[in-house]
Amino acid sequence: MQNEKVLSGMRPTGLMHLGHYHGVLKNWVELQNEYDSYFFVADWHAFTTHYADKIELEQNVIEMVIDWLAVGINSNIATVFIQSKVPEHAELHLLLSMLTPLSWLERVPSYKDQQNNLNKDLDTYGFLGYPLLQSADILMYKANLIPVGDDQIAHIELTREIARRFNYIYGREDDFETKAKLAITKMGKKQAKAYEELRKSYQENGDYEALGKASALLQQENLTLSDKERLAGYIEGSGKIILPEPKSLLTKSAKIPGLDGRKMSKSYNNSISLRDSDKEITTKINRMPTDPARIKLSDPGDPEKCTVWKLHQIYSDNSTKEWVVDGCKNAKIGCIECKKPIIEQINNELNPVKENIEKYKTEPELIKQIIFEGSEKARNVAIETIAEVKEAMGINY
Repeated sequence: MQNEKVLSGMRPTGLMHLGHYHGVLKNWVELQNEYDSYFFVADWHAFTTHYADKIELEQNVIEMVIDWLAVGINSNIATVFIQSKVPEHAELHLLLSMLTPLSWLERVPSYKDQQNNLNKDLDTYGFLGYPLLQSADILMYKANLIPVGDDQIAHIELTREIARRFNYIYGREDDFETKAKLAITKMGKKQAKAYEELRKSYQENGDYEALGKASALLQQENLTLSDKERLAGYIEGSGKIILPEPKSLLTKSAKIPGLDGRKMSKSYNNSISLRDSDKEITTKINRMPTDPARIKLSDPGDPEKCTVWKLHQIYSDNSTKEWVVDGCKNAKIGCIECKKPIIEQINNELNPVKENIEKYKTEPELIKQIIFEGSEKARNVAIETIAEVKEAMGINY
């Protein structure tokens, strides 16, 4: 599936923690082996909510890339880059802002949620427009699949709507049908006949399976990128598809609770960093609240009312979980004893990562080289996309 492209990014606002590892990074490690993968440090996005905060941005960027490499991101097969090193992101964001209705941005669920939940002044143009910058990030690389959780689906739907609107407004070539028919002849007689039959099946019967098969036929080396985009639009009876609509790739991930039971977050100061020492992890886990009914060792408890139990569901095998349930409900074990298997499992998981982090920290020139080469590769793709966008909009003088 290397012809399909995956893109994802993270903001460099602090150290990576277990929530990032289980929620994002482990998925990235798997995806890089299946797709043409682009992973970027979203440093511009950091300013949408932290514009007034003192962030050690340069150091955060370096440390984030080190953490990614340490957990298994392979810069030889995935493109690792920094958003601000590809200024075309900002240009595409600007151009897309000219055609994006204000109401589309105001209805994004996280816009009101974060305004209400974060104790910050977020009545800024940048915060309102950050979902549009996310759309520019995605559309710049014509990414097919965007790995997200349920809470991010609305952002991908917005990106799809923006791409659709752009293609509708600017994908109308005067000689579109003539160019499309000429492109079909380049496919070869057998492939061209199959394409025409599948296109007819989709347009006359709404056969989405035919649409998928017709789209797959376009992955030929003898077709130029413009011809592929033109024929993709011709299948659907529209104009040239300049910016393809991405799809959400719902990823399976374990939701790691924070030390206080809320979502693990740097903002809540309730996280376990990938770089925490064994002693720091032990201290943090031992301080985690448990079932408030267990005041004394002899008091029975209920694992469902205990945050530590959520960690057991992620880290422990069935026999350990049975031991926890029996020991807690029948007051056979204390809370500190219950936490020991979790501490052991987290340390076992993170110790190899920490070893890799220490190794990469001694190779600053290698990290700089990875960032430079990845950003150059990403920018080469971005330059092509922005040229197509500007040509479609008539800004090619």
